[in-house]
Amino acid sequence: MAVRASPHVYTIEDLRHWENAAGDVLPAIKFAVIGDPVAHSASPPMHMAALAACGIDYSYVRLHIHANDLPEAAGLLVRNGFWGANLTIPHKASIIPLLVTVDPRATLFGVVNTVAIREGGLHGYNTDGPGLARAIHADFGASLGDLCPLVLGAGGGAGRAIAIQCVIEGCKRITLVNRTQSKAEALAVQLRDIARNLHPNGKIQIECASPESQGLGRHSTESELILQCSSLGMKEGDASPFPAELLTSNHLVYDTIYSRPTRLLEDAQSVGARTSDGLSMLLHQGALAFEIWFPDKEAPLQIMKQALAQAVSK
Repeated sequence: MAVRASPHVYTIEDLRHWENAAGDVLPAIKFAVIGDPVAHSASPPMHMAALAACGIDYSYVRLHIHANDLPEAAGLLVRNGFWGANLTIPHKASIIPLLVTVDPRATLFGVVNTVAIREGGLHGYNTDGPGLARAIHADFGASLGDLCPLVLGAGGGAGRAIAIQCVIEGCKRITLVNRTQSKAEALAVQLRDIARNLHPNGKIQIECASPESQGLGRHSTESELILQCSSLGMKEGDASPFPAELLTSNHLVYDTIYSRPTRLLEDAQSVGARTSDGLSMLLHQGALAFEIWFPDKEAPLQIMKQALAQAVSK
């Protein structure tokens, strides 16, 4: 008997024997989010809602793939008739050598979070940065390019993509903060090169700051937007990556973590700052991915938003 797609997490072994593992699933599985771990991902309910709303009778599931199995998994996606996938930790960079083409923006970011499967190959895109820009506008009513952001966790993949998006948007001043300051300084060099290429007649000031209160003091007062891109806050009891005493009601605070309320957002709310979390970024990333897979359709944003809200409230 055929069954509807469920929250089941599939593995590389399932992909190897796909007909046995998922041949009786209805609607047929054509899309997935691939990560390690991946069971927590809220992408499936969001995309299932979008597919249903647009009358597309296919399913989107979770694939738990270890790093050393990614090359085989990429080939099996093609063999098993998938149409597209999203990539999350730790696969966003390691997928690139397995792609037939890479969108120029994804090349600039150095990571891919969306693949479309066409003509027997994988084609890579990145919707991280554009998704954040849309989320900032939707949540705070401000264009990212009109703000001076302070990027926490600038040494990681998400922080790098977000910092590059800030350059693309033309932010006049960007402050990079990372626990290992040498990583922030290396990123700053790259960002200055990108800024010279994208905005030859403009001036974007890119600075690095220490994560301690003393090093952040001036930068916090000169930055309207605080962007938290590290994993600090995902676990209960995690400290905030930003000193609470530097937060004011004038700050806009965006934490890319959406799985739980973080100490940073609690501290920001306590002083009257406007806050938002990574759920809206996931929403807009997902909408952009949907439109990559279905370029003739507009993503049903409100339906996807409702599905996300229901998924994280469970």
